[in-house]
Amino acid sequence: MMTQLFGNSYLFGGNAPFVEELYENYLDNPGSVPDEWRDYFDKLAQMPGYVARDVPHAPVVAAFAEQAKQGGFRPAAAGAPVDDKKQVGVLQLINAYRFMGTRWANLDPLKRMPRPELPELELSFYGFSDADKNATFNVGSFKGCPEHAPFGQLVEALKETYCGSVGVEYMYMNEIAEKRWLQDRLEPIRSKAAYTPEQKKRFLERLTAAETLERYLHTRYVGQKRFSLEGGDSLILSMDELIRTAGGLGVDEIVIGMAHRGRLNVLVNTLGKAPAMLFDEFEGKKAQDLSAGDVKYHMGYSSDVSTPGGACHLTLAFNPSHLEIVNPVVVGSVYARQVRRGQGGKDHVLPVLIHGDAAVAGQGVNQEMINFAQTRGYGTGGTVHIVVNNQIGFTTSDPRDYRSGLYCTDIFKMADAPIFHVNGDDPEAVALVTQLAMEFRQEFKKDVVIDIICFRKLGHNEQDEPMVTQPLMYKKIAQHPGTRKLYADKLVAEGVLPADGPDNMIKEYRDHLDKGQLLYNPVLAGYKHPMTIDWSPYLTKKYIPNCDTSVPMKELKRLAVGLTTLPEGFTLHNRVKKIIDDRRLMGEGQAADRLGHGREPGLRIAAGLQLWRAPVR
Repeated sequence: MMTQLFGNSYLFGGNAPFVEELYENYLDNPGSVPDEWRDYFDKLAQMPGYVARDVPHAPVVAAFAEQAKQGGFRPAAAGAPVDDKKQVGVLQLINAYRFMGTRWANLDPLKRMPRPELPELELSFYGFSDADKNATFNVGSFKGCPEHAPFGQLVEALKETYCGSVGVEYMYMNEIAEKRWLQDRLEPIRSKAAYTPEQKKRFLERLTAAETLERYLHTRYVGQKRFSLEGGDSLILSMDELIRTAGGLGVDEIVIGMAHRGRLNVLVNTLGKAPAMLFDEFEGKKAQDLSAGDVKYHMGYSSDVSTPGGACHLTLAFNPSHLEIVNPVVVGSVYARQVRRGQGGKDHVLPVLIHGDAAVAGQGVNQEMINFAQTRGYGTGGTVHIVVNNQIGFTTSDPRDYRSGLYCTDIFKMADAPIFHVNGDDPEAVALVTQLAMEFRQEFKKDVVIDIICFRKLGHNEQDEPMVTQPLMYKKIAQHPGTRKLYADKLVAEGVLPADGPDNMIKEYRDHLDKGQLLYNPVLAGYKHPMTIDWSPYLTKKYIPNCDTSVPMKELKRLAVGLTTLPEGFTLHNRVKKIIDDRRLMGEGQAADRLGHGREPGLRIAAGLQLWRAPVR
């Protein structure tokens, strides 16, 4: 009894004003109160019977006090005149939240940075006070309230939509229809989706699979490099939701590109690679399958998995490190597959690129790739970009020191792509933005970005000690219980799972890993996708170093005719026509002496169509 009394003595009635003020500050900005108080208020939200969306009490009290000064509370008469200046201010406030709300959003699981000073999001900036909370205004195009709504209700809806676990950037986009599409899907639900208990269990299962695999490898293969995904576990949930949503929208082939961070987890938990195969690679039993100097976290893979829309073929491209260099390779591969399918190919083949936060902003290959995203000769109908934003570029954790923009995703604005920033500790928010991103891609055939803001639990690799270079950041990381634990506690509090449900999930998954198996394997055994190329006939062939590559003269002449024959009615520029005519003569074996004077750089051409290299000058 005495222990309980001492444990809550700070809640003694005499301290009520102090605690109330702290709570008001917490509701306005959780990062403004000390860590121990923030943790205490966070835990309140998990208590049975707690109202999920509390509001600051002081404005409500002030509003009633103002009403009392004016002769008591009187409901506004229907059709009461509205202050035109304040009505304009309401519409400006809505616009400000749409533009800048993401900068006040609750995106960082580590809560490292304080909320920035943004006067445009303050009510006083537009001449409002707490006394205006009950005044009714027209909300214009905002979909999160009735057409005419109390000002207090509007402000609460704006904060929930644009300043919660999701921060969306889209107002810079040129097409109004695309902006309206996003507003129609985010604002009515206030950026919070309603999921069934079964869906929530699936989310937890994916988080459990991601975390448990990493911890299993950490204990079984101590000190070996694997570039752990721990801290960014929500990537596996996002990939699962992406594939399921894409399959339901008609996509039946997905090509994935990524660097090394989390690659082993994606191989096993997304593509369904057998854990036993991964264990053999750790133990050196599959060294013959690796190229010279290559490692297991560069390996590619392919499989066919089940989705609500049918089977979907997944390909993870091989990547010899160098971070983002694989991205144009993946996009080019997708373009080729789409062309091979013909009309409608862009609806059915999807590129997905998984980026690191420092690399995506820092490597020029992305600038070049994004520049071609919507061009006629290279466009793939939109790439889904997922940034595993662990907020640290090797040893740099302060964004002021490793980029000039506000966000690592600013580069994507040049492609007019919407950007969903999401707190990796909110799995349901991650699932929501992933679904919206995939639907946007299919609707508008454009790139779209999911920025999962998370953290990196271990060092750059498992042999590094990050506490040496980032002690403040890693002090917070050491205190973080993990995304899976937070979500598991939430589901237990909601009654979705019994108290021992999350631990049983871990045990069951580990038991299967001990057998080298997956608890949930998405792979369709024995299925062969109709568009998949069968490489097996080529794998058993013996190749010899000396190979006859000559082509019969008759075939060369046939090809020359095809290359130099113009479509009927097609007129060439005179200079281009001269080149084509010379090539036709070459194909006929004529005018060899005319064609050997540098018109084709680097080649000398003889009458018999024999080609050889010119001397290097």
